[in-house]
Amino acid sequence: MPFDFRGKKVLVTGAGKGIGRGVAIALNKAGSKVYALSRTKSTLDSLVDECPDIIPIVADLCGWEDTREKLEKIEVLDGLVNNAGIGGHDYDAVDCPKEYIKHILDNNLLSAINCSQVVAKKMIEAKVKGAIVNCSSTGSLAAFPKGLPYNVSKAGMDMVTKQFALELGPYEIRVNSVNAALVSTPLVQSLIERGTLSENTFSSRMPMGRILTLEEIVDPILYLLSEHSAMVTGQMHVVDGGCMSNITVKV
Repeated sequence: MPFDFRGKKVLVTGAGKGIGRGVAIALNKAGSKVYALSRTKSTLDSLVDECPDIIPIVADLCGWEDTREKLEKIEVLDGLVNNAGIGGHDYDAVDCPKEYIKHILDNNLLSAINCSQVVAKKMIEAKVKGAIVNCSSTGSLAAFPKGLPYNVSKAGMDMVTKQFALELGPYEIRVNSVNAALVSTPLVQSLIERGTLSENTFSSRMPMGRILTLEEIVDPILYLLSEHSAMVTGQMHVVDGGCMSNITVKV
C-alpha cells in the first residue's frame, strides 16, 4: 500500500544499519522528516550521503541522561521507531553473567523506555496524535538456545508496548510492536556466510520456506506508524512467515 508521510516527523533509533536504516530511507522517500539516531557516526554519514534530507543524531542509548538531553532538543515528533538493539547469544542460561544480562537489557529494553518517555511527553504537551513502534522479535514469544538475555529483553519490550499503549491511548498516541523472525539484513547475511547462522535451519521452520527480506519488515513498521492503523494499539504484530504458528512444518 502507498504510504504518505508528508508533513510528519519521525525518529528512528539504530538507523545506521539493517532494519533501522531501511525504515529511515523508506520514511524519507514517503515524505517524512527523519531523525536518524545511531552510536556510530560513520554509518550515519553514509546514510546522509544516500538521503541528504535525513538529520543524523550520534548518541549511545545506554547513556540515559545524555540521550534525554539530545532528544529534548528535537522538535515535537509524530512518530518514533525504537529499533536500536544488539544480539546476546554467548552464554547458556545457567552460565549467563549478571553484567552481560544488564548490558543487553540496557541496549534493547531500557533505551526504548527512555526514548519513549521523552518523545511521548512532548507529544502529550503539544497534543500530537502520534505513533510509537517497538522493534521486538519472535524471541519474545519462544525460546532458543543461548537466548536468555536477548529473549527476556524482547519479552520486556512487548510489555513496554502494552503499558505505554494503555497509558498513552487517552492522548491518542498509539504504541505497537513488530515481532520479526530472521530478516535478511547485511549483518545476518554476513553471519550466514561465516556459518554462525544457518539459513536452511531457519527457513525449514517457516511454512513460507524462507527468511524475511528487509522490505517485508519495513512495510509493517510503516503501516503501524501510519493512519492506515488508526485504531491499532497495544499489539504484537508478528511477521515470521508462519514460523510461530506451527510445531513442525513436515511430519
